Amino acid sequence: MLDIPQEAKVRGHQRAPSDSKEFHEVTKRDALRLLENDVDRLLQTTEPARRPALQAEMGRFADLFGRFLQEEGPALDWNKIQKLPENAVMNYSNLKSPKNEQIRNMLDKLVVIKLNGGLGTSMGCHGPKSVIPVRSDLTFLDLTVQQIEHLNKTYDANVPLVLMNSFNTDEDTEKIVRKYKGFRVQIHTFNQSCFPRISREHFLPVAKDFDVEKDMEAWYPPGHGDFYDTFRNSGLLKKFIGEGREYCFLSNIDNLGATVDLNILNKLVGEERATTPVEFVMEVTDKTRADVKGGTLIQMENKLRLLEIAQVPPEHVDDFKSVKTFKFFNTNNIWANLSAIDRVLRERTLNMEIIVNNKTLENGLRVVQLETAVGAAMKCFDGAIGINVPRSRFLPVKKSSDLLLVMSNLYTLKNGSLVMSPQRMFPTTPLVKLGENHFSKVKEFLGRFANIPDIIELDHLTVSGDVTFGRGVSLRGTVIIIANHGDRIDIPAGAILENKIVSGNMRILDH
Repeated sequence: MLDIPQEAKVRGHQRAPSDSKEFHEVTKRDALRLLENDVDRLLQTTEPARRPALQAEMGRFADLFGRFLQEEGPALDWNKIQKLPENAVMNYSNLKSPKNEQIRNMLDKLVVIKLNGGLGTSMGCHGPKSVIPVRSDLTFLDLTVQQIEHLNKTYDANVPLVLMNSFNTDEDTEKIVRKYKGFRVQIHTFNQSCFPRISREHFLPVAKDFDVEKDMEAWYPPGHGDFYDTFRNSGLLKKFIGEGREYCFLSNIDNLGATVDLNILNKLVGEERATTPVEFVMEVTDKTRADVKGGTLIQMENKLRLLEIAQVPPEHVDDFKSVKTFKFFNTNNIWANLSAIDRVLRERTLNMEIIVNNKTLENGLRVVQLETAVGAAMKCFDGAIGINVPRSRFLPVKKSSDLLLVMSNLYTLKNGSLVMSPQRMFPTTPLVKLGENHFSKVKEFLGRFANIPDIIELDHLTVSGDVTFGRGVSLRGTVIIIANHGDRIDIPAGAILENKIVSGNMRILDH
């Protein structure tokens, strides 16, 4: 827990003995009041016309902060976890495909939403992550638009694409989406909230005024759990319900496996629709050792809910990571009923666990940002289920090692979707680890490959140090290449490495 601000401590101490429960309540109230006063001061620095909208946004921020003050320790009683009921997680293979003539009608009840708030900085790129080229010079956004346009053309449908931007990505995205004007896809955008980071020392915003552009580090987008409120506030939720649309399919824009799935849609709005409506679907997939930190599904208080590692008491972290105890993890592909979203917002029953994210800014200032996750709302909906989907629906590109996979001959591109090559003998992707120092930035990564190696038969690749790859290299089985500090390894053109460890120094120089 963070330190209570000094001013609040002093005021509180004057009213009650310091070891009483009442003292802590008073200091919390003081902390909240001080924060609200500071936020009011920030609001006074904005133009009057913008104030009402920002006031509502800051009201949500103050609510989040107030809830944060009330919570102590992990918010979960481990002993209350119940066994997952039989029907809690459906197997994807049991879903039925819709009849062709029903597909158009089903698609007209759907909205596709992509979370587009992230920057490409961790991969050494400027601007929104969604504009990084990932395959055949096509970006995440290009591929998404291609997928939806293909659906709309094939079935004469009108599935809209909605992008949830952040203040980091909004301006650039607005310019970029203009190029899709001639495409058969309606594109809508809205912005998630922009909340002030708070100092760990005194619990007050570090921003001096509401000029976000001037001091970007003082502000943050509060996680994708912010989707529900900002989607409603944008007017899009009301618009789509008015058009007769029933469900949204929401996913991270960097998950190239998150395409519209007609079998899941059939379960929700087609012939396979359940008699009691399914208001919320979380796509989960089998957990492997690489996914042990990913959120999982649990039953608690007779509701299906998402459990994240941050909520787990320290003595149970190993249980949480166990592949046997918790077999699935959350892909963050979510299907939610639009009218149900409207209801939980109106009835104010939306309640998501707070993620406390401690950061240190470039100037050394220690700050806290409070966030929520979109999947944590699962417990607020009726008839929520998990669907255990194939691993192919979880193909996120977070690092250059992921980029190597999606750019390789492991996949072919079909109407904006990546399809695994039939030449691959098993459905799992290779485990790839590329050294942070030489491969983490996209430009650097691309400069180390004359072209992407053939990895159809690769199981595991580890590369560390100053390593380059010539044209037409083939990697099979387990390949480990380590160039120690000061050494360099050039893998020659046409080389076939199968179950090999390469180390030392190997230079190829132009003659």
